[in-house]
Amino acid sequence: MATDNTYVNAVVGAAVTVCLSFLGVSALLGGATAGYLERRDGGRVGALAGLFDAIPMAGAVLLLGGFLFAFLGFGDAFAGGIAILLLVVLFVAVSTIALSTVGGVLGVYLAEEFRD
Repeated sequence: MATDNTYVNAVVGAAVTVCLSFLGVSALLGGATAGYLERRDGGRVGALAGLFDAIPMAGAVLLLGGFLFAFLGFGDAFAGGIAILLLVVLFVAVSTIALSTVGGVLGVYLAEEFRD
């Protein structure tokens, strides 16, 4: 299913990351899938896959964190908690993009290694 469209390969990689999100290395596997499909420039397609996946992941962290703060009764009075929540969102986004980039490079390597 390898296509020449980088964005399609990145979206497929992001979908793999979401489907395997219960694993700790899902971003690495999603980036590797995108890089394997792309077969060139794995860092770029892996980073795109990570970016496409980081957006819903950050939204889920914000939603879960918002409910957590609301149900624990912190509300607006706990401004430090919101700063911590935003730092967690930033960490999730950066780590997802970084792992997907590494996975994209590994995916291109695997595609070259196992070429027919």
